Amino acid sequence: MMFTSPPAPPCALVIFGAAGDLTKRLLMPALYYLRRARLLPEHFSVIGVARAPGDNSTFRKEFADSLNMYGDKNLSRVDADWLAERMFYLGGDFDDISVYGKLAHLLAETDEARGTGGNYLFYLATPPQAFATIPLRLSKAGLVTEKDGCWRRVIVEKPFGTDLRSARDLNRTLLSVLAESQIYRIDHYLGKETVQNIMVLRFANGMFEPLWDRNHIDHVQITVAETVDVGRRGRFYDSTGALRDMVPNHLFQLLTLIAMEPPTCFDAEAVRTEKVKVLEATHPFGRDDARRNVVRAQYGPGTVEGRSITPYRRAENVAPSSTTETYVALKLMIDNWRWAGIPFYLRTGKALAARRSEVVIQFKQAPFALFRDTPVERLTPNDMGILMQPEECVTLRFSAKIPGPAVQMDGVTMEFNYRKHFNAPANTGYETLIYDCMKGDPTLFQRADNIEAGWRVVQSILDTWAEEGATDLFIYPAGSSGPREADVLLERDHRHWRAIF
Repeated sequence: MMFTSPPAPPCALVIFGAAGDLTKRLLMPALYYLRRARLLPEHFSVIGVARAPGDNSTFRKEFADSLNMYGDKNLSRVDADWLAERMFYLGGDFDDISVYGKLAHLLAETDEARGTGGNYLFYLATPPQAFATIPLRLSKAGLVTEKDGCWRRVIVEKPFGTDLRSARDLNRTLLSVLAESQIYRIDHYLGKETVQNIMVLRFANGMFEPLWDRNHIDHVQITVAETVDVGRRGRFYDSTGALRDMVPNHLFQLLTLIAMEPPTCFDAEAVRTEKVKVLEATHPFGRDDARRNVVRAQYGPGTVEGRSITPYRRAENVAPSSTTETYVALKLMIDNWRWAGIPFYLRTGKALAARRSEVVIQFKQAPFALFRDTPVERLTPNDMGILMQPEECVTLRFSAKIPGPAVQMDGVTMEFNYRKHFNAPANTGYETLIYDCMKGDPTLFQRADNIEAGWRVVQSILDTWAEEGATDLFIYPAGSSGPREADVLLERDHRHWRAIF
């Protein structure tokens, strides 16, 4: 059975950074898919703001090029044309206050011509340095003031800060001109159907939720593995690294969905409150914990999917003696009743053997006593795999008897593939998030306290790394599953990573 949702209310979407890679590769296709699904309002417009010179015609041509390059093959020209005729461009520097006066004039024109009703959604698809500047300029121009029933919202991309102090400073700046209800801190991982399906799997199925605790679960693994190397992003990445880039946002979002307590309802504030409680209960990393339970590493030479990979330290705009990590693995504990004593293992890295984002719930093994007089050497691990990339699916693995007179067992796997079962259309992962923001539903977005709680967990790790010689930096071959030391992190607990393949 397929369910349809109503279109979003009339509004204008303003994209700062309209000439950038994020806009071309993801936001433009996402808007097209929303139109194809009839989730965009009839009274709608898109205004692109960027430093690059251009006009309406060039912006619309870039939109068409984006769809041809990044959209699916079954392109609807009618829907693409519908969206293109509602697209407008404004060139100028984000620091220039006169640009915001021109933007106000253009928005007033689209309100009148397109009937967008004075509802404005501002998307900051810009470098992080502009995250504070743009809202301050919008406020000075009177563009974020909500009045006469009109809403004004701002989407902020990651990374939201580079440490706890900068995250607090950015929150403080945004909240000086915006209400928390106007700020939508986006993490595109939460737009993936399988990620959202975690809550449904847990809380809508009586067979899973009773098992979701320390009495039945042995441990949890969260993996976000990438095959890409640093490419041309060396200048940004060398000042960021894998921990800052991925852990306080992507990995911790998955962690909180897996570990949170059942909310009182699916109201946004109820869900987000339970998520932040997980991070607040996470056992803090002292200096010894950061040395023992965190592995950082950097890729060396190797081959990924037939491509020869240059070592990280020889990449463009990377310091030859760089100690920036391209891989991080950590073991953390959650100090609450549900998860006491149960380890969570997290890992992420670049230039690895395969592109794979997955959560593995490893259940405790059944007693072996029943099978001690049979040829059975071991029992198949019972686990649930929640895969987000490259496919979106959920698997269950358990033991079954092999046909024949003897008691011999093998592991079998049941699989639910989201796209195959529901015949789901192509998407970028941003569609749900943009649509929710237009509707004013912040459930899948991060609150200020959630952001700061995530940074609080990793800050002591960053502080330990900042001490010269405090922790080792290991080298792993590009195209591998990561450094050997990450395997040891689990092996000393008599556990093993799920293979990256």
